[in-house]
Amino acid sequence: MAPRQAAEEFLSAWPLAASYRVTLFGSLAATGRGHLTDQVLAQAFAGCNWSLIWKPEQLLPLHPNGLRFEALNEAGGVLQSWEVYSVGGGALLDPLMPSGSSDLYPLTNMAAILQHCEQSGESLWNYVRGCEGAEIEGFLDEVWLAMRGAIERGLASEGPLPGPLGLARKARSLQRKVSLFGPHFQQDGLLCAYAHAVAEENACGGIIVTAPTCGASGVLPAVLRYLDETLGCGPDDLRRALAVAGLVGNLVKHNASISGAEVGCQGEVGTACAMAAAAATKLHGGSLAQIEYAAEMGLEHHLGLTCDPVLGLVQIPCIERNAHAATRALSCCHFALLTDGRHKIPFDEIVAVMKETGQALPPLYRETSGAGIAQAYRQRSRD
Repeated sequence: MAPRQAAEEFLSAWPLAASYRVTLFGSLAATGRGHLTDQVLAQAFAGCNWSLIWKPEQLLPLHPNGLRFEALNEAGGVLQSWEVYSVGGGALLDPLMPSGSSDLYPLTNMAAILQHCEQSGESLWNYVRGCEGAEIEGFLDEVWLAMRGAIERGLASEGPLPGPLGLARKARSLQRKVSLFGPHFQQDGLLCAYAHAVAEENACGGIIVTAPTCGASGVLPAVLRYLDETLGCGPDDLRRALAVAGLVGNLVKHNASISGAEVGCQGEVGTACAMAAAAATKLHGGSLAQIEYAAEMGLEHHLGLTCDPVLGLVQIPCIERNAHAATRALSCCHFALLTDGRHKIPFDEIVAVMKETGQALPPLYRETSGAGIAQAYRQRSRD
C-alpha cells in the first residue's frame, strides 16, 4: 500500500516528466515481487514510461524498506529525486517532511495512559474518543465492516493462492470441519478459520484492514468475529474493543516498530496478538490492569519471532501464524482475567525489549527471505 501511495504522490507532484525511474532497496527489493510491489507500482504508473530497479543488497539510511523515485527529462537527466520509506501498516516516512504527528495523543506510553485513566475514572475507550473526537466512531464502524467483509469473502472462496507455492485456501474447509469437533476444539477451529480467511484474502491482494500490518491482518478480526458470535456483542462493544486494539498498536508503532523488515515478525504478528488480546479482554469486561496484562503477554510470547517468508510471499509461514496468534490472543485474555492484572514486567518494557530484540536480529531474518524457513524451502527445492 505504501509504495503505491508514494508513487501516486510523486506522479501528482511531477506529472509531465518524460519518464520515471523507481528503485527499491533492502528488504523491499528482496520481497517486492512476493508482496506484489512491482504490480501495484505498474498500476500507479500505467500509461507512463517508467522503469523499475531492484537493489536488495543496498540500504537507504533510515529504514530497510526504502524507495527512490526519479522524474527524468527527454535526455534521461534527473529532474527530481525523492527518497521515502515504507515503515509498516501502509505508512510512509519522508525525512524531508514533518512526521504528521501532533498532540492528538499527548500520552505516549501505556503507563501514563493507565495512570491518567485511573485518576480520571475514564476507560481506554473514553481516552481514545477524547483524543480523536466523535468522528472516530464512524471510522471504527467502517473498519469493522471491512474486517467482516474480508472474513466472509475468505470463507466463501476456494482454490489456490497466487504464486508458485501451490498453496490452497483452507478457511472454508476449516470452518466446515468445525461442526465435526466437540466443544473443546470449536473455539480454536473457528479462530483458525476466520484468521485464515483474512490472511488468504491478503495473499490474493484482496481488501483487508492493516491490524497492524497486511501480513498480520487476520488476527484481530478473527478474535473479534469469534467473540461477537459467542458473547453477543453489540456495535458499541466492538467499536470500543477496536479502539483499545488500535491504541495498543499505536503504542508499539510509536515506541518500537510494526515493520517486519525492521524488527522481524514479532513486530507484526506479535503486535497483532497484543492488540487482539487487549480487545478481547475489553469485551470480557476486564479491568485496565487486565487489559494491559493481556497485551503484554501477547507481545512477550512472540519475542524473537523472525520474518522469513518463503519466496517473499505472504503465505508461508504468515497465514498459519495469524491463526496461531489468534488462539494465543484469546488465551492471553483468559489468563489475564484469571488474575488481578498485577505482574512484574509491564507492557512498555516489553515493547522496548521487542525493539532491542528486533535490532539484534540479523538482517537475513528480517523480511529478506534470505534465511530461515525461506532458505530451508529453497534448499529442499534444489535437493
